[in-house]
Amino acid sequence: MTKPSYVALVGLPGSGKSTIGRQLARRLGRQFLDTDQVIEARVGLSIREFFEREGEEPFRDLEQDVIDELTQGESCVLSTGGGAVLRPLNRQHLKQRTQAVYLHSAPEEVFRRLRHDRNRPLLQVDDPLARLCGLYTLRDPLYRESARFVVETGKPSVAALVNTIAMQLELAGVLPASGV
Repeated sequence: MTKPSYVALVGLPGSGKSTIGRQLARRLGRQFLDTDQVIEARVGLSIREFFEREGEEPFRDLEQDVIDELTQGESCVLSTGGGAVLRPLNRQHLKQRTQAVYLHSAPEEVFRRLRHDRNRPLLQVDDPLARLCGLYTLRDPLYRESARFVVETGKPSVAALVNTIAMQLELAGVLPASGV
């Protein structure tokens, strides 16, 4: 019996974790799970509503429980929330239990993608670009600590990024070579 293998995506909010994760899961023939969607289903609220009602710490507690649980189930592609790496235990689980991929995006690039998004609690501030720059400064080293691979998300299409990730996983011996 082979050990399940998990691919986890980490990165700033808006770096493409969910979009790329869905496509990567299709490519690998695995289930796609998004920690934020799992949390929303469990609490019956959007992440934004949960943040407003309960605050960030209770959210991070729940997120930690979900990451611990999901990295011990069936093989999957897991999209994590942008702040998942803030907790040392999450970084440990991602590093030890998954093939984590850091989708590296510059704050300015993420801002262009998210400037009209009103559903991201941490970006509902007067200067979201400054907030993203602050998040990047704090989190970039944590994403790198958690990840086995770093992929630049700048110009490539989603399909090209999925191919790059699959190729990295094949080269690392995590996936069998596709021979394509």
